[in-house]
Amino acid sequence: MKINLKVWRQKNSNTEGKLVEYNLDNVSEDMSFLEMFDVLNDSLTRKGEDPVTFDHDCREGICGTCSMYINGRAHGPQTGATTCQLHMRSFNDGDTIVVEPWRARAFPVIKDLMVDRSAFDRIIQSGGYVSVNTGSARDANEILIPRTIADEAMDAAACIACGACVAACKNASAMLFVSAKVSQLAILPQGQAEHKERAERMVAQMDSEGFGACSFTGACSVECPKSISLDHIARMNREYLGAKLTSNNA
Repeated sequence: MKINLKVWRQKNSNTEGKLVEYNLDNVSEDMSFLEMFDVLNDSLTRKGEDPVTFDHDCREGICGTCSMYINGRAHGPQTGATTCQLHMRSFNDGDTIVVEPWRARAFPVIKDLMVDRSAFDRIIQSGGYVSVNTGSARDANEILIPRTIADEAMDAAACIACGACVAACKNASAMLFVSAKVSQLAILPQGQAEHKERAERMVAQMDSEGFGACSFTGACSVECPKSISLDHIARMNREYLGAKLTSNNA
């Protein structure tokens, strides 16, 4: 296939960026989207030009680093998939593909398509943990958890912190990410020790990082490669309100 690429190029967060056009011939429909970028970068390197910088690691839809905004959609046209799971068979010969980084104040551009998502790390550090005694592992059946609760917690834990929810939201809200991290602990017995402080601290950190308010449009869940449910946002709101009411009464 022949593909016309328009790629966002930007040296760093302090400089202006622009879309630069590249034409690729002989693109196989069996290539992954990132493999297509590997071909582009190989060509640029051979010409002595600066290759396109982009995040990637596992290329198996697990790590969440491959963050690209493709033709106006986070991770591209394929639902329930990350950029690295997207293949060129999803496009047609002669297509023009516009590739940009995540757009959010809390995700400043490092270079080209790579953004700084350390804001997510600081949100997790603020409350996304449980208190446990160190030592030998406890018996797996010591704490009995209903299957439905375990499944729901696992669904929330499937979040890979890629940031697609932020990129898809018109307000650049991180509510889906934060709520998934709150939910995976809040509904388990092991997460009860900090459940009041957790929601308060993580929401406060989210706000301080500059993420916007929830837009209530549901675009975050639609574009999420792991299909995280909006139900987790409702749960986090309950956790947050309950913590606030309790602290006020105290």
